[in-house]
Amino acid sequence: MKTAGLYTILLLIVSNIFMTFAWYGHLKLKEYSWFAALPILGVVFISWGIAFFEYCFQVPANRLGFQGNGGPFSLMQLKIIQEVITLIIFVLFSTLAFKTETLKWNHLLAFIFLVAAVYLVFKK
Repeated sequence: MKTAGLYTILLLIVSNIFMTFAWYGHLKLKEYSWFAALPILGVVFISWGIAFFEYCFQVPANRLGFQGNGGPFSLMQLKIIQEVITLIIFVLFSTLAFKTETLKWNHLLAFIFLVAAVYLVFKK
């Protein structure tokens, strides 16, 4: 894999870590009284602040990785890669942060289908 491809994937991983915290972190943070007392608008602004950093990594990843900019990936490939990374990060986050969430057979099967999607999108 070219260096641009590796950097793209690393940037997408970092981006998705921020995205997961922006989208789902507030569900865990409500355990803290100061956070639980915030109005929804305050929670939205905090999430937007976190999401800003998501975009600081997501946009460069897509620009660097896109074939139209000299990168190794087509638009479809970029999207499928991003979705698989999102799923991996989300599964790690949900099982580590939320002890009530468990990984079940149907979740694993869905992941296998996403991996199959990656294979198919890269097939000529």
